[in-house]
Amino acid sequence: MLFTSGEFIFVYLPLVLVTFFVVARLLGHRAAAFWLVVASLAFYGDWRWQHVPLLVASVVANYFFGYGILRARAAGSPAARRLLVTAIAANLAVLAYFKYANFFVRSVSAVSGTHLGTFDILLPLGISFFTFTQIAYLVDVHAGKVVERNPIHYALFVTYFPHLIAGPVLHHAEMMPQFARAEIYRAQARNMTLGLAYFSMGLVKKILVADSVAPLADAAFGQVASTALSASAAWLGVLAYTLQIYFDFSGYSDMAIGLSLLFGVRLPYNFNSPYQAHNISEFWRRWHMTLSRFLRDYLYVPLGGNRHGRLRRYINLLATMLLGGLWHGASWTFVIWGGLHGIYLIINHAWQWLWGRVSPEGNSVGPFWSAVTRSASVALTLLCVIVAWTFFRAPTFDAAFRMVCSMFGIGTPSGAATAAPASFVWITVFGLIALMGKNSQQLIDGYFAGALDRPLARGELQTAFCGAMVVGIFLLGAITASRDVTEFIYFNF
Repeated sequence: MLFTSGEFIFVYLPLVLVTFFVVARLLGHRAAAFWLVVASLAFYGDWRWQHVPLLVASVVANYFFGYGILRARAAGSPAARRLLVTAIAANLAVLAYFKYANFFVRSVSAVSGTHLGTFDILLPLGISFFTFTQIAYLVDVHAGKVVERNPIHYALFVTYFPHLIAGPVLHHAEMMPQFARAEIYRAQARNMTLGLAYFSMGLVKKILVADSVAPLADAAFGQVASTALSASAAWLGVLAYTLQIYFDFSGYSDMAIGLSLLFGVRLPYNFNSPYQAHNISEFWRRWHMTLSRFLRDYLYVPLGGNRHGRLRRYINLLATMLLGGLWHGASWTFVIWGGLHGIYLIINHAWQWLWGRVSPEGNSVGPFWSAVTRSASVALTLLCVIVAWTFFRAPTFDAAFRMVCSMFGIGTPSGAATAAPASFVWITVFGLIALMGKNSQQLIDGYFAGALDRPLARGELQTAFCGAMVVGIFLLGAITASRDVTEFIYFNF
């Protein structure tokens, strides 16, 4: 069941939302939270019910691991660390089996020149997200940052359907205290209005933008493995994918925030105009923000971060991004993608260190050259990101390499397939929106929320806004119901 599907918009969401508030009023907050856990498991089971027991077992096991770590830590017992190591190892073992077993076998087969076969394994949806979420929880329990022990709130923290399949990767401190607040169990007009606004914007991004440019990307990456592309055709395909993944993931992030706000719960922002970043470090502070935070706090910092000199810092950056690439998918193309970003980060940090030594502090240029420098920085950062996306999207390293060569006119024979100029029109329009437009939180939490908070808007205008968005959502839902519904890209990770 997709957020964009008719069954979700017209059946699942209204039923779960109304029942949540009715149960909260008649049976209490605990029963309402439990209902939301059951509804979230049903949402997950609609994808593949065979994996629901795995999710439940993961939640139960990690809750008791956390409880055991908490008790051992309170008693000052060294068993706390042993339990933490055991719990993390168990989580990673399950993740490795489902996500990386076949990757490992294929890699060994390729190196040894033998055919070892593969396992018959179906990857559980969202396993990377709920595994990382719970590992972070266990580490925080051991660090003394967790005192919440309500099992229903913990189960809801992990399974909560707006984030379960594709994030954000949550911290317990962001969510579990919210589930204990009485006000979330009462329907609030302001939250409903803002939630519908986010959900509507996400629908537009996914249906009208991401799904519109997806065929251009699919065609180019499907052809490059067997057909030489001209530079224009290659750039069209890569730029189409660059925009597809941008609006696809941005749309999902908006919809997740919006859905959660309907229940009165605020999810953390996960997307902040990353193509407007001035350098690659800033890009990673804006793209998949909660994953970047997880990789920093639970991988880069434990590896030593920047505490042991520049060389060690660069090694830690590269290791973190290589593992971050592998987290996205069990393929060498994802490892290369992560490695490229690791190299980009190393170059960026080295350049900033060098520039700080050769440029006197406070030295500045005029406003014109300052604007030129900023624009060039954005353009260079985006170019690096686009080249890396080629490896992220391509099915094989060979296809990615051929695409990059075609983009820069290397080895492209005369007569290669070219792109229709008209196709670049929408690419340009959507690209300008990504590069220059305001993002969702600026538009909704800024302008729109401000309008709602004005005294005159609290009644009639709020009702009008809410009604208009409901109509818009139903129209968009009707569009998706009348055609094939495509998954969000990050559902594959």
